[in-house]
Amino acid sequence: MTFPYKLVATDLDGTLLRNDETVSERTRAALTGAAAAGAAHIIVTGRGVPWTRHILDALGYEGLAVCGQGAQVYHAGEHRLLTSLTLDRQLAGLALSKVEAEVGPLALAASRDGLDGEVVIGPGYRVQDGPLPSVVAQDPAELWAAPLNKVYIQHPELDDDALTKAARAAVGNLVDVVMAGPGTVEILPLGLSKATGLSLAARRLGVKATDTLAFGDMPNDIPMFAWARHGVAMANAHEDLKAVAQEITASNEDDGIAVVLERLL
Repeated sequence: MTFPYKLVATDLDGTLLRNDETVSERTRAALTGAAAAGAAHIIVTGRGVPWTRHILDALGYEGLAVCGQGAQVYHAGEHRLLTSLTLDRQLAGLALSKVEAEVGPLALAASRDGLDGEVVIGPGYRVQDGPLPSVVAQDPAELWAAPLNKVYIQHPELDDDALTKAARAAVGNLVDVVMAGPGTVEILPLGLSKATGLSLAARRLGVKATDTLAFGDMPNDIPMFAWARHGVAMANAHEDLKAVAQEITASNEDDGIAVVLERLL
């Protein structure tokens, strides 16, 4: 039996990575087996390139990575940004004012564009645990001082799902809003998703959506599952993603990617 896919697309956090940000030997071996069978591997993550590069380097990953929720296509082997899409800051500001008119003041952070783009943390924004590079803005205007890929929003009382729902209702067709992980609700350019970035990367490899197997764990993976031929949710995935997945595998801690790939191999 030949391997039925030419592309394996994997999310990073909660999917390819275990909770300690490592990839198991079993999963590495399964991906190597898929590559030997002719399938390329593309990492597709909500993280911007600066928050992804160190992981790709540690993995010895040299292929294409889709970063920043689809905004960036990055060549890991060449340490080169191939494409990058920025968020219109004026539109983002207008969208945020509409959200705040509905739910009250938000805490903000902003992801700057580029290979070395910093994440700028505004007043009151709670940074998730981990050694990811960020700078604290003394003046909220600093968030808007350079081109951005996305803006992160937090609310003092609403949980992630409630904030995402309220923000989507408020912004209309100005921008997109996505929940990318625990405590991570993002404002993105309208129409941007992991699917748009993945389609660009796949085109560079000469691979189609019908050739693609995708793995993920969060609602921001829903467009990628809609694009790919087969979407596999991890056991630890958000219920919204499980609802649209063709298959549910084991968790990221229990080699869920390897379980599927080994069966196909």
